[in-house]
Amino acid sequence: MEFNSVVEVQEKLESQKYISSREIATVVFLAVAMEKPILVEGPAGVGKTELAKSIAKALSRPLIRMQCYEGLDESKALYEWEYAKQLLYTQMLKEKINDIVSETATLADAVDEIANHEDAFFSERFIQTRPLLTAIKSEEPVVLLVDEIDKSDPEFEAFLLELLSDFQISIPEIGTMTARTKPIVFLTSNNYRDMSDALKRRCIHLFIDYPDIETEMDIVRIRLPEIEDALLEKVVTLVSRIREMDLKKKPCISETIDWAKALITLQVDDLTPEIVTSTLNPLLKYKADYELVKQNIATLIPA
Repeated sequence: MEFNSVVEVQEKLESQKYISSREIATVVFLAVAMEKPILVEGPAGVGKTELAKSIAKALSRPLIRMQCYEGLDESKALYEWEYAKQLLYTQMLKEKINDIVSETATLADAVDEIANHEDAFFSERFIQTRPLLTAIKSEEPVVLLVDEIDKSDPEFEAFLLELLSDFQISIPEIGTMTARTKPIVFLTSNNYRDMSDALKRRCIHLFIDYPDIETEMDIVRIRLPEIEDALLEKVVTLVSRIREMDLKKKPCISETIDWAKALITLQVDDLTPEIVTSTLNPLLKYKADYELVKQNIATLIPA
């Protein structure tokens, strides 16, 4: 048991400057206790990846991250067999092979004798590990982050199901490898595509949405303790109103922090239409969004 209570989860996350709700802390507590993966879904930039990073830091565990993308396959996620290195070893040991088979009478005897030494040619020294195998082979407990699983192909998702069920893999050249320690697994999704029911059954589901104003104020304050309360409230309130607009990309929490930091750097202590218009670049990433907010700036700025 890594955590003794839900409250302890919240406290340890807060020590890593991650403000979590009771629901988030409860899901993490249950997933760790039940040894089940967590499937974290929600809009981009709401803290899904940061949750996994913060748990790893809070528990002093190494974080192993696998970034998913279209076309990701087993060789990029599990391991790659280094045939060139194996061939080099074979060439280097050629004389030794001759010594091994020199006293054998038949071809069958020679093959059997070489088979007795096959560990020299088929071993882990020829495996270049990728994130999933690295997590399985780790001697110490780790946090495994499978980031943006929704961007991978359904075939890779099906392969991942098998791994998450038993935390073991079969390598044809070596055999079955079972996890030495069970990792805490986070899978994140930005809802690029729907995850299969089979994956969801194996995970505890967690949806993280944009925070309410009070929670976002706490998040910004813990990252920027120097910000004045009056400015903080106006910034977060304005961002909340902007998110209600029909934008191509709604500003995420990290962009709220970036904008607040920009205002502090410019020594701004109040929001006016002129100041907001001239400083929106850290907050909005598309020209159409910028123009839409600019047109409605007078009605958006909190009194």
